[in-house]
Amino acid sequence: MVNFESSLAPILMISAVASGQGKTTVTAALARYFRQAGKVVRVFKTGADFIDPMMLEQASGDVVESLDLWLNGEEECRRLLHRAAQNADLVLIEGVMGLYDGAPSSADLANAFEVPVVAVVDASAMAQTVGAVALGLRDFGPVKLAGVIANRIASDGHLQMVKSALRDIPLLASLLRQPCTLPERHLGLVLPEEQIDLEQTLDQLGSSLRLETEAWAQLLSANNAQNFAVQSGRTQAVNVLPETAKLLQGKTIAIARDAAFAFIYPANLACLKALGAQLEYFSPLRNEAVPEHADAVFLPGGYPELHAKALQDAHVWQASIRRAHRQCLPIYAECGGMMSLGEQLVDSQGKSWDMAGLLPGVIHMQKSLQALGMQSIQNAHGELRGHTFHFSRFDTHLTPNQFTLKHIAHEKTLAPVEGEAIYKLNGLHASYFHAYFSSNPRASAHLFLKME
Repeated sequence: MVNFESSLAPILMISAVASGQGKTTVTAALARYFRQAGKVVRVFKTGADFIDPMMLEQASGDVVESLDLWLNGEEECRRLLHRAAQNADLVLIEGVMGLYDGAPSSADLANAFEVPVVAVVDASAMAQTVGAVALGLRDFGPVKLAGVIANRIASDGHLQMVKSALRDIPLLASLLRQPCTLPERHLGLVLPEEQIDLEQTLDQLGSSLRLETEAWAQLLSANNAQNFAVQSGRTQAVNVLPETAKLLQGKTIAIARDAAFAFIYPANLACLKALGAQLEYFSPLRNEAVPEHADAVFLPGGYPELHAKALQDAHVWQASIRRAHRQCLPIYAECGGMMSLGEQLVDSQGKSWDMAGLLPGVIHMQKSLQALGMQSIQNAHGELRGHTFHFSRFDTHLTPNQFTLKHIAHEKTLAPVEGEAIYKLNGLHASYFHAYFSSNPRASAHLFLKME
């Protein structure tokens, strides 16, 4: 077993040459392996993902937060890493897409905090070429490449061919091809609560992970958080300035939370609490009404298209959200939340389902991705950052009140590019845009306040 002897935990970036290499599977396997050994593991996810963090939370047993230089900002990333390193034995950051993809990329994040990178390589259709992939990842940036984890290994002989091709790059671990995998659908992995025997699958992943103990021990002894640029004097739990801290004091925000409305950043809930709000949850899928004493409503994203019949039949929920809208309660609906408020939702089989009808128009599920990327809202309270990722289209005669702006970091000289439409109607604020509240707590608070 690997020894941990630092007062601050080692921090590692788990990345790959591309999506589909098994980053989440390997990160989950590492988290479960060390958790099974009695270690405290904290995991972060780069980018604006909702589903992978749920899986990694299940594997590690602790909340998984987003860590992104653009969404969080460098100082907030530093604070989060430092806090995690103080309270864990090992900190893992799962990257997004390929190591150098995006702006900022996973490599940018690793280099900003001098975090070593562990490359996950899908070796199922290659052997010696794994060495070429690893060398290219190391030298292109460059980054501090700590080693390779070979995924989907077929045999001991296969592993030896991979290991011999790595030259001076350590092989840190390997994972055999698994009979049980983490299932996927159009927006990513299937939600943890929908998976049968998930704990058994995660335990199997942890048990199947084969660590090269000598190489791993050398990595941990040479690289601990004391060597990384994560020192921070800030102790605030959430990035909320004192003058904004009580903007939602005394307000109760009703939040839809179930399998249809599951895409909620833990940091968003923490931000609302830091702003003074009381949070109360309800389930449209269980036909629960919006609490009558609520001062505002939050309808997050999720999979309404997979639960369209249940939402159509949820007459109590639909009547309550219409009542809240008539009362001009602030209703903030993002992506799946907005989809539940159209007149109808047409699923991928072409079947039409009646939704709550606050927004005139029809949601049509599409076979291809309609939008993906970082975006922001600009208003009187500054810039509120977030992202968009959806497979549906909203057909409506409504004129958008505003558009988000696309984040195009590598083309700063270009004029701003419009992104998602934003619809505002009698206190309703609806869009495909997912906001990251702590990027601008003041702007976020005003989403849940009545206009004077």
